[in-house]
Amino acid sequence: MKNPGWVDLQVNGHHGVDFNSPDLTEDQFIRAAEELLAAGTSMFLPTLITKPLELYRRNAAVIRRAVEKAHLEAAIPGLHLEGPFLSGQGIGSHNPAWLQVPSPRAIRDLYEATGGFIKILTMSAESENLAEGIQAATELGIKVSVGHHMAGYAQVHAAADAGARYLTHLGNGCPNLMGRHENPLLAGLAEDRLTAFIITDGHHLPGDLIRVIFKAKGVDRIVVTSDSSAACGMPPGPIHIQDNDAILEPNGRLYNPEKQCLVAAASTMQMCMNFLESLGFLSEDELVKVGRTNPLKVLGM
Repeated sequence: MKNPGWVDLQVNGHHGVDFNSPDLTEDQFIRAAEELLAAGTSMFLPTLITKPLELYRRNAAVIRRAVEKAHLEAAIPGLHLEGPFLSGQGIGSHNPAWLQVPSPRAIRDLYEATGGFIKILTMSAESENLAEGIQAATELGIKVSVGHHMAGYAQVHAAADAGARYLTHLGNGCPNLMGRHENPLLAGLAEDRLTAFIITDGHHLPGDLIRVIFKAKGVDRIVVTSDSSAACGMPPGPIHIQDNDAILEPNGRLYNPEKQCLVAAASTMQMCMNFLESLGFLSEDELVKVGRTNPLKVLGM
């Protein structure tokens, strides 16, 4: 299909450049961004995962300077912070040492540390003080998504009641084994107020599960994200990425063999859309909607 200019709300890095690295430079970020834009992504949110406040402050400043230096403001409107307000039960590849409990003060500290550059904040729906955290973020103009949790129906509904409107990589960021009738996947599918972000790289979700998510949510409430990382574009083999000793397989699967979890992804948005198209159940207009129109709506565009 013709590429309309995909919009990716979750990008951790690209081709050897980790946006979460304490050594990230402006030139590295510009190179990664320009390569990513050349690969079919017209707009994206650099994503910082669970880190200490000083890392958020440093890397947000580096990214903002790089964006201004390279005149990329139209392509990079802000950041997605995936953490640090996660519960620990669905921590996945994140470092539990840097988890925080959400509070209005903690939210303001993050906002100020990043210069108000946050567009989306992911927190766990089972976090303490969840409603206060969501309200504080919303008042600052930050869109709240929930994920990386073991939240059940009541907690996910409570998150929506408090103002959360999105689900970060639904079906991922949770244990490999969960309760069969109450788990974060089913709870997310059941809450109609939450739009689902999903990773369609062919590794994070089976094709049939992607079909189920579309049947439950409908095309208007789904956004495709890549969750791409510095491993994207790198050769297969061992790779240390986002504080994980991971393996990048020849087929593109990126995982931590010790934790038995995926570590972000190694696919561009174009690759994710190609896999989704290959499933054969969406029209071209529907593909454009989940890969461009819907994420633009999340950003208020």
